[in-house]
Amino acid sequence: MELAIVGNPDYGELKVVLSPGESIRAEAGSMSRMSSDLGMRSHIMGGFLQGIFRRLIGGESLFVGEYTATDEPGFVAFAPATPGCVMQQTLKGDSLILTAGAFMACTPGVNLKPRFGGLKAFFSGEGAFFLEASGEGELFFNGYGGVHQKDIDGDYIIDSGHVVAWEPGLAYSITGMGGWKQTLFSGEGLVMKFSGRGKVWVQTRHMSGLAKWLRGYC
Repeated sequence: MELAIVGNPDYGELKVVLSPGESIRAEAGSMSRMSSDLGMRSHIMGGFLQGIFRRLIGGESLFVGEYTATDEPGFVAFAPATPGCVMQQTLKGDSLILTAGAFMACTPGVNLKPRFGGLKAFFSGEGAFFLEASGEGELFFNGYGGVHQKDIDGDYIIDSGHVVAWEPGLAYSITGMGGWKQTLFSGEGLVMKFSGRGKVWVQTRHMSGLAKWLRGYC
């Protein structure tokens, strides 16, 4: 299997060349082009109940598409719904937490399951559940705009709408910016406060912020 990310940081996409017998799974609707001889089937990763959770409260599609090369090598490319950066993480029995809409594709050894983020996560506007990717294989996720990887050692505060993913060894809490007045009138809303040691991925743009800006012209 040959994997290549092109177009970062503005218009990232994933290109995959599959040898016979190899397959890759991707978020439904993310395929942009493919060889005519590739096989494709849709299925619910993790079973029906986990698929329902991902769809209703995790922000992800109920189905994932599995693309397989049968007798001949094949090519497929995937593009995220929003322009931005595509990231790759190799899982070796560990896991990564993704925010809603960040999952893009993975090799068959990676599993997805919903993870409850608490009621404050629901009121943050990002959904009450996150996705936990675990297992062994390659994981691809995307952010809106550029994506920066931050190495945290101590405390770090990020606007909830700019968080893409983080390592589960980091503890986090969802809180306001100071007191209730700062939270209501600063325009920042809720933030995620991370603590400990680990990595977190941050996107430079925020879809909700773009939507608010566009409403001024409607």
